[in-house]
Amino acid sequence: MSRKVHRTEVCADCSAPDPGWTSINRGVLICDECCSVHRSLGRHISIVKHLRHSGWPPALLQMVQTLASNGANSIWEHSLLDPAQVQSGRRKPNPQDKVHPTKSEFIRSKYQMLSFVHKLPCRDDDGVTTKDLSKQLHSSVRTGSLETCLRLLSLGAQANFFHPEKGTTPLHVAAKAGQVLQAELLVVYGADPGALDINGRTPMDYARQAGQVELAERLVECQYELTDRLAFYLCGRRPDHKNGHYIIPQMADSLDLSELAKAAKKKLQALNNRLFEELAMDVYDEVDRRENDAVWLTTQNHSTLVTERSAVPFLPVNPEYSATRNQGRQKLARFNAREFATLIIDILSDAKRRQQGKGLSSPTDSSLDLGADDDQHDYDSVASDEDTDSELTTQNNNNTQRNNRAKSMDSSDLSDGPITLQEYLEVKKALASSEAKVQQLMKVNNNLSEELRRLQKEVRKGGPGGPTPYGGQHLSSSMEVGRYMVPKGEKHGSGTDSDYDNTQLYELSLSRGRSSEEESRGESEEWGGGEGGEPDPTLPCTEDVILKTEQVTKNIQELLRAAQEFKHDSFVPCSEKIHSAVTEMASLFPKRPALDAVHCSLRLLASSASRLQVECRKAAPPDPSAPAVDYQLLTQQVIQCAYDIAKAAKQLVTITTREKKQ
Repeated sequence: MSRKVHRTEVCADCSAPDPGWTSINRGVLICDECCSVHRSLGRHISIVKHLRHSGWPPALLQMVQTLASNGANSIWEHSLLDPAQVQSGRRKPNPQDKVHPTKSEFIRSKYQMLSFVHKLPCRDDDGVTTKDLSKQLHSSVRTGSLETCLRLLSLGAQANFFHPEKGTTPLHVAAKAGQVLQAELLVVYGADPGALDINGRTPMDYARQAGQVELAERLVECQYELTDRLAFYLCGRRPDHKNGHYIIPQMADSLDLSELAKAAKKKLQALNNRLFEELAMDVYDEVDRRENDAVWLTTQNHSTLVTERSAVPFLPVNPEYSATRNQGRQKLARFNAREFATLIIDILSDAKRRQQGKGLSSPTDSSLDLGADDDQHDYDSVASDEDTDSELTTQNNNNTQRNNRAKSMDSSDLSDGPITLQEYLEVKKALASSEAKVQQLMKVNNNLSEELRRLQKEVRKGGPGGPTPYGGQHLSSSMEVGRYMVPKGEKHGSGTDSDYDNTQLYELSLSRGRSSEEESRGESEEWGGGEGGEPDPTLPCTEDVILKTEQVTKNIQELLRAAQEFKHDSFVPCSEKIHSAVTEMASLFPKRPALDAVHCSLRLLASSASRLQVECRKAAPPDPSAPAVDYQLLTQQVIQCAYDIAKAAKQLVTITTREKKQ
């Protein structure tokens, strides 16, 4: 379903015209620049989606449009709109304001800190206030006033509130009243489509009884959101939920069947249900991140690719998760398309296998319900060594719901059996060391952000380095203030340094080739030299590096345009041009650069360009009898390679600019 463009639409955060993105759970439309900040906050704060280039369930899109057109933004800017409560010095950004720090600080204050929402009168018992709000929500969802319900939710009303007198949840009430958009809003805020009323009936039962067939079918889709999304990401298909609820993509030729992958699969199968569900939810978030990146790459001015102005290179930190779980979530970004597809298929397959053994204690205790059973499915026998008849049912997978249910995991959850005192002390020590490293990285990241902002300012002033790079677009940091970046070269841990680590659990063949000494240096050295060092005289002129980078970017833009237009026959010539441009750029630098950061960036640049050629050649297999090409997976791999090339080029520009200015 496509969006009707209204000229009166403006960005909710800076008033830029014709916003192309939306924050689903905030009910607002946002521009490209503000969207980059929303994405950096994480899905637990803002769930973003492109209005025209993302897949939309019609009812969900209608819900967002209704909220946006009916002034949902005033909920988040309540005090800014009240002259009596305007805070001194605070104003809403303009479209011309800089993303960092002006727009980013405002957006964080608006949505993360909730600085401008209406404040409730203080009470001694916060639980009573929440209960009152939830009862109001329970009553309001039978009406069509979406803004009222969003305001109640913003104040703390619980979407899964069970009314003690009525014996139902708000979603039961909305389903009975046929309020489709209210149901969408509740699900976004974590309402469970499988929740039972006092008589054991679900919201789907209420909808069917009220003759709301489409609403009942939509609630079923919401219940299976997680597995539907993972399957669609790989094969572009969703089950119709009439003939079956589950699809396991047939992609055996793309799976990682190495011994390392097989061993990782056994580790996955050994996880208890709760850890398995958390892994599945984190992979869901990573799928969302990659899909939004793909939309960004195909819709933006690609001269800004190298600056990574709006890139989100890994999942942002969720403060309600443990530090080690956040590290594991971030490492998911290091999986290439083939490895990530293998992980997804193994998750889908193992979820099915688990259904045969045991279910969960309650559908409302988890986002994955292992209690459903379906006979019809598509199953790839290579993806799993198991062959079971039962199926996985997924409950609503909204990030807010997952955020509310998330708890810090105890290290003993790594094993279903007892642990020794020595094992406990080792884990405790490793966790303390990991936390200290996180704090160090956060400090390093803040220093880097300040340094890059200083460089931006000098470049804009026309200092050393010549003209403004990238067609008028300036260099900007790939890291937001307050976020930390796990060093890209960090090897996977030994298994004792976290209670939850995706890549430790699922170690695939990610060859980084860095020594332990390099790993310990942290993010600052990866970006080029120690503090106070002498400039490297062997580095090329900044202007030459920028010119070569622009040529690389231009060729990447051509490739991405071909991908967007499904011109797969253009992949090979485009990749050859990129490889040639990369070779020319690399030739500017010495074969043995003095800086480790330059060496790492050049290695990433060359390896990504070579891998891109290999992937693009798959678009036109020479053997007619070869298996059919999965163009969706291939396109994902191509885009990932292009992104890595652009990232490496950007790093080289940044390092060269800084060294020449010392």
